[in-house]
Amino acid sequence: MLHTLDDLKNLAIHASDGDIGQTKDFYFDDKHWVIRYLVVETGSWLFSKKILLSPISIKELDQEDKTLSVSISREQVKNSPDIDTEKPVSRQYEVDYMGYYGYPDYWGSTGIWGSEPSPNMMASGYYSVAPTPDNLDNPDKFADVDAALSRDNDHHLRSSHAVTGYHLDAIDGELGHLQGMLIDIDTWAIRYLIINTSNWWSGHLVLIAPKWIKEVSWPTSKIYVDMTQQQVKDAPTFDPSVPFNLEHEQSLQTHYGRNDE
Repeated sequence: MLHTLDDLKNLAIHASDGDIGQTKDFYFDDKHWVIRYLVVETGSWLFSKKILLSPISIKELDQEDKTLSVSISREQVKNSPDIDTEKPVSRQYEVDYMGYYGYPDYWGSTGIWGSEPSPNMMASGYYSVAPTPDNLDNPDKFADVDAALSRDNDHHLRSSHAVTGYHLDAIDGELGHLQGMLIDIDTWAIRYLIINTSNWWSGHLVLIAPKWIKEVSWPTSKIYVDMTQQQVKDAPTFDPSVPFNLEHEQSLQTHYGRNDE
């Protein structure tokens, strides 16, 4: 099921030994458009500091109670590597973070979560019947970490809060601005961007998939798509109050001629 970012904000995080805090922001990978970390503001028990929570630790979302159950403890969070959420997250920090929690690295493989399609399959104790990769015990696999550290200044994580409001340009002019995202919480992939067209015309909300984006200019806060204004204007309207199902998705892909994707 797909959820908007608004659905996933202010969720209470239930750890194995008590509540940790509430979700406030999300860091996504700007190459694969996948949520890598949830930014959680802790309660008074940890001086309301902000910490990062990997989807690998998430066990269950209870949308009705607005809670996320996780496999880690408050004690683990208390002793986890410090992070300044106002600054870019370096790869060195990620290496330290993943190592502290005993998680395998998600980068350097073919899947969006290492060699796996979802983060829960990377969690400790998960049993897979899939064949073991031939190079699993190869010491050269650690070269991926060294290569990643050499790209330490290439900050690849973006704040969902920071990119909200980015303007979109079509082939023939401005479309609107980024209002939100639709997240697949099985994989934590960003399936669609929610675009508000009201600043271009008396419009509505429409969806555009990240893979349909031609280019993103992070310095100028602009997203470029290889579509015309009319195509977007005529696209199916997105209503956040209505669950987005397969029929809606097929209608959207048919409109943009993307049924083969």
